[in-house]
Amino acid sequence: MEQLKQVLQLKKDGVPIREIARRTGVSRNAIKRYLSRLEPDGNDGQEPLTNKQLAEKAYDNDTLLSAAGRLADLLRHFSYAEKELHRTGVNRQLLWVEYIEQYPDGYTYSRYCFHLRKFLKHTGVSMHLEYEPGDMMMIDFAGKKLRYTHPDTGEAISVEVFVAILPFSGLIFCKAVPTQRTADFITCINNMLKFYGAVPKTILCDNLKTAVTRPCRYEPVFTEVCNQLSEHYQTTFSATRPYSPRDKAMVERAVNIVYTHIYAPLRNDIFFSLEELQLAMQAPLIKLNDKPYKNTVYSRQYFYEQYERALLKTLSQESFTQKKVSVHTVQRNYHIQLSENRLYYSVPFTYVGKKVKVLYDNHTVEVYHDHVRIALHVRKSTAKSYITQPEHMPAKHLYMHKVNGWTKEGLLSQAEKIGCCTLQVATHILDNSIYKEQNYKACYGMLLLEKKYNNRLEAACKRVANNVRINYTMIKNILKNGLDKQTILFDNTPIPTHDNIRGAGQYQ
Repeated sequence: MEQLKQVLQLKKDGVPIREIARRTGVSRNAIKRYLSRLEPDGNDGQEPLTNKQLAEKAYDNDTLLSAAGRLADLLRHFSYAEKELHRTGVNRQLLWVEYIEQYPDGYTYSRYCFHLRKFLKHTGVSMHLEYEPGDMMMIDFAGKKLRYTHPDTGEAISVEVFVAILPFSGLIFCKAVPTQRTADFITCINNMLKFYGAVPKTILCDNLKTAVTRPCRYEPVFTEVCNQLSEHYQTTFSATRPYSPRDKAMVERAVNIVYTHIYAPLRNDIFFSLEELQLAMQAPLIKLNDKPYKNTVYSRQYFYEQYERALLKTLSQESFTQKKVSVHTVQRNYHIQLSENRLYYSVPFTYVGKKVKVLYDNHTVEVYHDHVRIALHVRKSTAKSYITQPEHMPAKHLYMHKVNGWTKEGLLSQAEKIGCCTLQVATHILDNSIYKEQNYKACYGMLLLEKKYNNRLEAACKRVANNVRINYTMIKNILKNGLDKQTILFDNTPIPTHDNIRGAGQYQ
């Protein structure tokens, strides 16, 4: 429009067409064409034309409308093509063929690619993200692998490289492991947190199979090992959106940095074991983290120590060990059985018949119902088949458990705490018959009277201490009728043995 206005102004000032072409850079034929469309109507004494009005007079509107229609069709096609490009085997040539089949008068392949590049450039804008110190740690496995040589066969064995970064300070960790499987993934997490010496609030990963069982844009489902790691280290796992590597752009960039500062320096070295390779990676890693950022004197290690480490969570002293998981139905005897060593472990009796999840290792056995832990046992290796906690038993079973656990020494110890007469009566009851279990019950019932009658039990026992026959019912009746409060009218001390006293044998 500016050039067109210059052409009109120069023509109005009487400048020849050849000179107008030289001054404006517009060809003479184009100037003649514009002037032929604009000059016949003239515009003397009227207000200057707007850009829109000038365009309507100067240009071929039919051509413009056609071009605008083709471009609109192309842009609608691009909204579909952008998604299709992410699918396996789809390329621009295939998409252009589909476009031409739908729009036969469409753009050629070269113009199609030109407009597609412009479209993707404007739709693929990125956002700068700010990270809080101590908030997040990003992890990933590098796409390229390292290798070591088998000392016997000479075979080159490829290994995975695990990379982690704290986005705020930029502190990087990497470790070579045989695979991306669960055991190696656990080793990486343990070594990573030990390297940092602390735990972040969130560990962000992509949707690798070791960590995520069901990818989802909003609510991914994590593997059992991630849930156990979260509980052990008091952190949480988070996953990026599927096919969205920019969600963890910092660790993607960290992988490229590891390629430059660790892969490249080791490219000509030969290692004969994984341990040698891991040891060789430590020196360049320390050098990388101590290297100052561009145009500063501060390094990744400096920012971590000064601003981030104090805001991270305390690291557990014990490294995580994976627990085995199994699902059981609680038996009628309120126990579940671990098939490995055939031992039974108790759960609260109210969960009989319900499905529970059992997590166990060499040290503990944990039982969960609806994500709540309902039982915790120390795992034992013993000949005893049943490991039962008293609090898991119903009241009647608990009473029987206590009966089976009574001993004569224990009951006498309780009686002695009450008084000497109570001890004397308890001894008499325990020796009353050959049925030991019944004697234990009677003695225990007598001792329980102390709770109901407070300090009166000792007085009641004193009243009958020297009787020949003493039992629980006698003590209970004395307390119930208040006889323990009455004065003893006679001395029931037994008659001492004497030569002048005839015994029972004289009356046969």
